Amino acid sequence: MNVVPIRELARHVGETVTLRGWLYNRTAKGKLVFLQVRDGSGICQCVVFKPNVSDAVFQAADKLPQESSLIVTGTVRADARAPGVPGGYELDVASLEVIQRAEEYPIGPKEHGVEFLMDHRHLWIRSSRQWAVLRVRATVMRAIREWLDAHGFIEVTTPILTPSAAEGTTTLFKVDYFDDTAYLAQTGQLYNEAGIFAFGKVYCFGPTFRAERSKTRRHLTEFWMVEPEIAFCGLDELLEIEEQFVTHIVQTCLRQNAEELKLLGRDTSRLERVVPPFPRLTYDEAIQTLQHIQAQLQAGQIVRRADGQPLQDIPDPSLLDITWGMDFGSPHETALTQLYDRPVFVTGFPTAVKAFYMQPYPDRPEVCKSADLLAPEGYGEIIGGSERISDAALLEQRLREHGLPLEPYAWYLDLRRYGSVPHSGFGLGVERTVAWICGIEHVREASPFPRLLNRIYP
Repeated sequence: MNVVPIRELARHVGETVTLRGWLYNRTAKGKLVFLQVRDGSGICQCVVFKPNVSDAVFQAADKLPQESSLIVTGTVRADARAPGVPGGYELDVASLEVIQRAEEYPIGPKEHGVEFLMDHRHLWIRSSRQWAVLRVRATVMRAIREWLDAHGFIEVTTPILTPSAAEGTTTLFKVDYFDDTAYLAQTGQLYNEAGIFAFGKVYCFGPTFRAERSKTRRHLTEFWMVEPEIAFCGLDELLEIEEQFVTHIVQTCLRQNAEELKLLGRDTSRLERVVPPFPRLTYDEAIQTLQHIQAQLQAGQIVRRADGQPLQDIPDPSLLDITWGMDFGSPHETALTQLYDRPVFVTGFPTAVKAFYMQPYPDRPEVCKSADLLAPEGYGEIIGGSERISDAALLEQRLREHGLPLEPYAWYLDLRRYGSVPHSGFGLGVERTVAWICGIEHVREASPFPRLLNRIYP
């Protein structure tokens, strides 16, 4: 039995091969039955011609329900009309073995509501669109490790159960921990900072948890994040690392997922522009820009980019209200990213709206050495990063200002007492990055089994 993945059929034209998979769709026309078979690597049209097979095989093919599992053997033929693999290939069926006849499949060709599809997420991921998104996700995760491993980073594992907060106590999931209280990790960053003093450059990669009561298209309560951390690194060097890193991820997806992106209808010309250098705005400049955009919109003027093209998907001007000291919301990020054809850095956020560990500018302590990387086309922040406080006294002061108890952070303060150095790091959210690369509306499709404010099933 010459079992071949559908994605590799191009190398077997004229040969007899065997496919093992599931029936994605079936149509019949007289003596012909067309079976679209998927095997996880792609979809192939398998043609059952009555004169070429036994009556039993033809009858089985003609009545086979959607999502039945099967093994089919036949000759590979190039056909530009055939769906699936690049170039188009189909199988002239010689034999067919049904492994299991599926029951009536709940997801049909008709339109289904989001809640219905989410209730059947365990089945929905079989659809071609969800399959394509999750294949891109796999490439993103592989590209992340490829770049970091190739640039001298050591992967470390950080705890999921933690005794303290890193990003803010209001978004923690509490967990009973014997006779104590623990929390699901918001980030592995603090532990990464311990790792750099052993290895220089480290990263952790895994699930993180935020108890945010948000229902926006950008938020999940459980998501995957990669967090690199680098010793002897300032903010400027960090931004260069980030743009090289993101460029590698995007360009890898363009090379390896061309078929998936085509299936999703993604305009890949927009992704092809994702190359360094990325534009950079200070927070001060961003505030002025947003206020200018709002004034133009309120005056009925057309807002244009530097190349003269009008901005698309501009938010309601009333949603762009912002003054210095406020953090950005989705409308602000959307408006800013419309000005550029690639991701844009915003640096120097107010210290008050960022985490306690971010290094303030010495000559302007109300501003910290932070940077958000905003993806174009309205996808918003995909990376948050900063230079970290390296002085123990200042870090302790910041903990007190945030009302955080010192005892759970004693070990973290120790890092500043024994060989402290300037250091920086960032976190990239996988689901937002995948949503942007795929051009999909909601991050829930970028996770195999998304966890949302109102959903923990299946």
